[in-house]
Amino acid sequence: MCRREYRVRERAMPIYEFRCNACGRVVSVFQRSIHAAVTARCTHCGADDLTRLMSRFAFHRAGADHLDAADEDALLEGVDENDPRSVARWARRMSEQLGEDLGPEFDEMLDRMEAGEMPDDGDEAADDDEDLDDLDDDL
Repeated sequence: MCRREYRVRERAMPIYEFRCNACGRVVSVFQRSIHAAVTARCTHCGADDLTRLMSRFAFHRAGADHLDAADEDALLEGVDENDPRSVARWARRMSEQLGEDLGPEFDEMLDRMEAGEMPDDGDEAADDDEDLDDLDDDL
């Protein structure tokens, strides 16, 4: 049994996570060996000033442990989809329960929602298209 565990560890190919100190994004770095030195650069801005993060890990759950439709309904209970503060509280709670760090842009959006600002609904793209059509007409 010990021999088998050793072989599994020997073949392990870890993925290390870092936060870029320049842009704040999380970067995952795949290593072919646990013995290789980790050298990383931010894939978003190219900076090499990174801070190593403690990676989350996953474990297998039995089918009964997964959320069913009733559990999903319970998670949404009390959420007013027309109130940005209510949606922001729900989003933070879900992020914490799932153990996911969705990055600074997500946190910034939730901060604005908690202040009562409703996020863009995508209509700006339609407005931009109308502006371009007006520009074409002028030319």
